Amino acid sequence: MNGDRWAGLADEFVEGAYATVKGQVRTYVLHHQLLDHLPSPPATVLDVGGGAGHQSFPLARAGYEVTLLDPSPAMLAKAEHRLAREAPEVRGRVRLLRARGEDAAAATERQRFAAVLCHGVLMYVEDPDPLIGSLCARTAPGGVVSVMALNAATLAIRPALEHRWADALAAFAARREQGVLGVDTRADTVAELEELLRANQAEPEAWYGVWLFTDWMDVSADPGEVRAVAAVELEASRRDPYRQLSRVFHLVARTRPDSRAENRQALPITAARHQRSHSLRDPAVTGQLG
Repeated sequence: MNGDRWAGLADEFVEGAYATVKGQVRTYVLHHQLLDHLPSPPATVLDVGGGAGHQSFPLARAGYEVTLLDPSPAMLAKAEHRLAREAPEVRGRVRLLRARGEDAAAATERQRFAAVLCHGVLMYVEDPDPLIGSLCARTAPGGVVSVMALNAATLAIRPALEHRWADALAAFAARREQGVLGVDTRADTVAELEELLRANQAEPEAWYGVWLFTDWMDVSADPGEVRAVAAVELEASRRDPYRQLSRVFHLVARTRPDSRAENRQALPITAARHQRSHSLRDPAVTGQLG
């Protein structure tokens, strides 16, 4: 591993981006979308490119056994610092590993997980194929693969709203843009990632939008308003045409049962939505939105 591309951005990413209303909404919306697909705790979860644990630590609080994998020492240091503030029983359910997502097999000693998450990582890799293959390979038969990617269908919206008309016109045919952290990012489409997942024996199950209204306007950091906008964003994320206009999208797939997998059994499909524990959805329990 040569260098740490996130060393200079870790503070801005953790104390900046995730502390904003947009950051809080992203974490809240993804968490609640995931709970419609995950098996019940204490199922195992691998968070690839998990950064400082904003997405996976709430799952550890809810009882899941979490492995956070990230190639950046700076981001892992942030994760370790945040984990130290958690209750002892939560800390006991989390392990931190340094590795690229493409090298997850060696880093996890070929362990397979009930769910593998990869949120906000694909936009920083040139070719999504090896990473998608690695994610699916580390998912147990019948397990969940969850990816969040930049939406190629909506790249023209932000420059248009900023009156950058030439940039907006060019964005209709673009696949790249400079992200909010000043880093070049690459966009995908839902259909393309669905095809990649199917090629790796994972059947797409659902897709959602992430960041619609909060990507277009400034929202007060007042806790009451943040909770209100998060509720609206969650509802919009599940509906057309709103989800199609979202800044990023969240795609969930399930790996196909594989009778050839040594000593493995397919995981049961997650319980129906109304059967989920209410405590897992309570923002006060998961640590979302204050």
